[in-house]
Amino acid sequence: MTEAAQTARPTRRGRGGGGAARRAERTAISVETAKYIERNIPNFEVLTEEALQIIEENAEIILEEVGVNFLECPEALERWKEAGADVRGERVHIPRGLARKLCQTAPSSFVQHARNPERNVEIGGKNLVLAPVYGPPFVRSASGGRRYATIEDFRNFVKLGYMSKWLHHSGGTVCEPTDVAVNKRHLDMLHAHMTLSDKPYMGAVTEPSRAQDSVDMSGILFGKDFVRDNTVMTSLININSPLTFDSVMMGALEVFAKNNQASIISPFIVGGAMAPVSVAGTLTQVLAETLAGIAYSQLIRPGAPVIMGAFVTSIDMNSGAPTFGTPEAAHITYGAGQLARRLGVPYRSAGSFCGSKLPDAQAAYETANSLNMGLLSGVNFMLHSCGWLEGGLVASFEKFVMDADQLGILHHLARGVDVSENGQAMDAIREVGPGGHYLGCAHTQANFKDAFWRSDLLDYKPFETWDEEGARDTQTLAAARVQHMLDTYQQPAMDAAIKEALDAYVAEKKAAEPDSFM
Repeated sequence: MTEAAQTARPTRRGRGGGGAARRAERTAISVETAKYIERNIPNFEVLTEEALQIIEENAEIILEEVGVNFLECPEALERWKEAGADVRGERVHIPRGLARKLCQTAPSSFVQHARNPERNVEIGGKNLVLAPVYGPPFVRSASGGRRYATIEDFRNFVKLGYMSKWLHHSGGTVCEPTDVAVNKRHLDMLHAHMTLSDKPYMGAVTEPSRAQDSVDMSGILFGKDFVRDNTVMTSLININSPLTFDSVMMGALEVFAKNNQASIISPFIVGGAMAPVSVAGTLTQVLAETLAGIAYSQLIRPGAPVIMGAFVTSIDMNSGAPTFGTPEAAHITYGAGQLARRLGVPYRSAGSFCGSKLPDAQAAYETANSLNMGLLSGVNFMLHSCGWLEGGLVASFEKFVMDADQLGILHHLARGVDVSENGQAMDAIREVGPGGHYLGCAHTQANFKDAFWRSDLLDYKPFETWDEEGARDTQTLAAARVQHMLDTYQQPAMDAAIKEALDAYVAEKKAAEPDSFM
């Protein structure tokens, strides 16, 4: 808890003041952020050693025989040729073992620094870093319905992310602010992440020059020397599955790798459309694509931080729409985690995925399946961990806080089972004995504040109380929480000179070219 919140606690004066004190503590403004998750539970693995070897062998065959397209990327083609690949036009055939050998210089984990060092995250190992939804052009709220996103919406999401205890990362394009020119909106988005939050953030990838703006603005925020020697951004580089890299993504990857900034190399796969319908076939393609992308990052700069991504959904064969929270996607996510660990790189997958149009029961079921799958599959960086709706087309304010609240469960599950002397609770069992109760025993009194995870959103009141308070459903409770969080938001302090320099950079870059909405 922050120092301000700690000092604001009222002193308990007799029994009459206890309830008021506890209510004050529960309602105190807090911008506390839990440390990134460090798993103390095993990963769930679905592939045998034989299956893993088959998939790895098949991926090598694909890279060598089928090849990978690098479209309009002459520098990439030249780099691959120099590395020993067989380049035929824009298709690169990578000899068996070459991509995996190049991947060996990629770090198994790395620290992404935040402007508040207490919010630094370590990505890799047994760690799990949670980041919000990324990319929706639409937003939805209980009061405003579904509409195109604006920069005001974007800034509000950044504020909510900053205020969310269980969220470790500010993210990137939390929604697409369509009221700002395409060629300039990345400046406003980066500025919002840098000034409205002090959590780590993501860089822009929609054009190489925008990736460079991300590096330059980070240089203002952290100092150029610090950015040169440390990772301060994680950015999303999507593969155009099947087996195709384009000049936009490759250009952004080159900028980030050259500057020691992290990239998530991630296929975007809807099974049955961009990959085979089978789990093993999709895993083979995912591995081939990510091997090629990670290897290329190491051709640019050996040791550049990189994350193996796997964004995979299945498809409704009747409508063609993507589906979420399905067993097939779970098998692929679990399997890809095993492949990433064997490759020795951090792993990105899962999120608050759902296909529902509203934050309803369908959204809750599919999201719960996806979040738990991410925890158990060994994901190290979970993009889309809160706010995702309608297959990723919509960022929902209510679902953002609903999901962010549930992320606390992942933290508690990851702790595993406490078998310390306190966890064994033998003194409590001896004290209570047969036929007693534990409410008043010393062990319960010493542990009750931290023994159980508590939702900050869901309603557990008796029916009569719930009914008297308006019989509010979860979306109504979430809307009230959104408003409360925005009303009580307090911007993190920033050096005035840095703020002035960031403002000037954005203003100068915007003035340098006309608006473009294409």
